[in-house]
Amino acid sequence: MKIGIIGTGNMGRILAEAMLDSKAISPSSMTITNRTLEKAIEIKRNYSEVNVAVDAATTAKNASLIFICVKPHDVYEVIKKITPYLSDEKCVVSITSPIGVKQLESVITCSSARVIPSITNRALAGVSLLSFGDKCDVNWVNHLKLLFENISIPIQIEEDITRVASDIVSCGPAFFSYLTQRFINAAVSETEIDQETATKLASEMLIGMGELLRQGHYTLPTLQEKVCVKGGVTGEGIKVLEAEIGKMFEHLFQATHAKFNEDLENVKKQYTHI
Repeated sequence: MKIGIIGTGNMGRILAEAMLDSKAISPSSMTITNRTLEKAIEIKRNYSEVNVAVDAATTAKNASLIFICVKPHDVYEVIKKITPYLSDEKCVVSITSPIGVKQLESVITCSSARVIPSITNRALAGVSLLSFGDKCDVNWVNHLKLLFENISIPIQIEEDITRVASDIVSCGPAFFSYLTQRFINAAVSETEIDQETATKLASEMLIGMGELLRQGHYTLPTLQEKVCVKGGVTGEGIKVLEAEIGKMFEHLFQATHAKFNEDLENVKKQYTHI
């Protein structure tokens, strides 16, 4: 299977490198391109057999499975450029949440899907979110599920939970990295620990906690129960969290959904015929 990746920014590069490192596909089977071509060439330096194309059209011409990894408002322009090179046997995949599969199907005739990856996929871990168009060939549905099993746990979702699922899977690492950094900074400011030591301890704690969950030793609630001994130090810390977090996370989801709705409105202007 020949794979094309149009756009090798943060997520496009993560997808390319994860697929290659997992050996889901061979480097010679991948063609990549980017508006700033140097970003694609950087990947080729590490995977010499990867093909770098000069533009999106050439990438689509040389691939049967085409990933569009550009900003939401640029997807439509990319599709217009590659349309002459799409045939019924091909499949186009967008990785941006505001572009729904119905919008893709309104402007292309081949199979289409949306995959929302996560930065965790770079470690061949975490979840990827899959949605398929009504006209997506069942063979492509199966191909995509198998492909993403190599780099993640693929979960098929409905359109109505796209934003919240993406918040958890794709934005979550940034949110919890921020909270962890604040945790570290507070430890440094309030005690004698230095930044390097606090960062090392916190990072290893997160990795260990992830392993406990992955290996099934605990769930999130049971993990908290095991650590939080009645009348102990952890319990005092939990009391502070309960008192001060308030509706912070509710406000977080409200903010991300408001921005998502704004993006949806902007994108709809390009698909006014739907």
